[in-house]
Amino acid sequence: MWPRRHALRALGASLALPALTPAFAQFRVEIRGVGGTQIPIALGRFRDEDRQPQSVSAVVRADLERSGVFKVVDAPAPADENGLPDYNTLRSRGADWVVGGSATRLADGKVDVRFRLWDVVKGADQGGQSEPTPPADLRLAAHHISDLVYQKVTGERGVFSTRIAYVTKGGGKHTLRIADADGANIVPALVDNEPIISPAWSPDGSELAFVTFHDKKAKVVIRNVRTGAMREVAAFRGSNSAPAFSPDGRTLAVTLSKDGGSHVYLMDRNGGNPRRVTESTGIDTEARFSPDGASLYFVSDRGGGPQIYRQPVGGGGAQRVTYNGAYNISPSISPDGKLLAYISRGDGFKLMVMNLATNDVASVSDTNDDESPSFAPNGRYIIYATKAGGRDVLMVTTTDGRFKSTLVESGLDIREPVWGPFGR
Repeated sequence: MWPRRHALRALGASLALPALTPAFAQFRVEIRGVGGTQIPIALGRFRDEDRQPQSVSAVVRADLERSGVFKVVDAPAPADENGLPDYNTLRSRGADWVVGGSATRLADGKVDVRFRLWDVVKGADQGGQSEPTPPADLRLAAHHISDLVYQKVTGERGVFSTRIAYVTKGGGKHTLRIADADGANIVPALVDNEPIISPAWSPDGSELAFVTFHDKKAKVVIRNVRTGAMREVAAFRGSNSAPAFSPDGRTLAVTLSKDGGSHVYLMDRNGGNPRRVTESTGIDTEARFSPDGASLYFVSDRGGGPQIYRQPVGGGGAQRVTYNGAYNISPSISPDGKLLAYISRGDGFKLMVMNLATNDVASVSDTNDDESPSFAPNGRYIIYATKAGGRDVLMVTTTDGRFKSTLVESGLDIREPVWGPFGR
């Protein structure tokens, strides 16, 4: 494996499996840049939300602003989902849309979270939703509202209720963490004195595959996100690394050196039936499936330096994809199969995005220490690890690089983020 921004070494010690409960810490979110489209939307406080442990409207506001698509304007919103918008005032304040809602405690202890969306330009009710929610899940209910507003306005699914996974190092510990897409509700899913690398979500979001150096050996394991149960799927002689699920979740691509050299193998998700699919005298690694499951994108130095190649899943016919630069690694494919994100080494390590139809390549990063890009499930955003202002951060950018939000967790080395699928 070629070097990445953080050198990883097996050190030695213990493994801990904490309960899957959210920690109090969460990221601080910093927003910069201007999205390609800024849609003005008015959003008021939800009726009765001040009686609840979480402000629903505050989470919705933060979601919409963090998307880069919306600009929240100061204009009067209806008192709740049953109110009537003052369209004339809203138009005079520049609002194109308005959201109102409520968060009312029910007899069973749940909170009935309701909202409604109105199109101010058309003067039309665009519908709403009611979601009885345990008080501990109010943030998730708010993310669901943000998703629905985003979809109603843009025609595309929102990703506010999705999750991310990433790895931190601090205090001599390596931790695999799971968090909401906005960096809240952090769960330390696995803690070890040994490195943890290369997390990968299953397509249904129920499992995470990753590499652990526990017991002083690199092994691929899969962890059930809900129960915490873990199973080894690749612990062959030599190195076992770089897992990735197929789109149907039934197959894993992994990098193994069990037969000499490092090559890409496919295996059943339980670890059975490993079969080699790449052929070269160099290193083949970091395989990722195309969204239709028909192709693999992977990194190989078969041409003299690491570049990204594509070949059929069945093997053979590998074609080089990247030509811009002498060192290109860490492929990530957009959910529609149209874009390739990767890291290119030139003047530092930069996040690049390639249009696979035209081969046009653009840098979408203004930092120089980028690693591990991963697309959001709607294909509109990319999360990656980098350094900004001397801090290790997770950065989220639109695919054109015009709008960015930074997730900052002080005092920790942060790396290898991966965005989870739809479905929460």
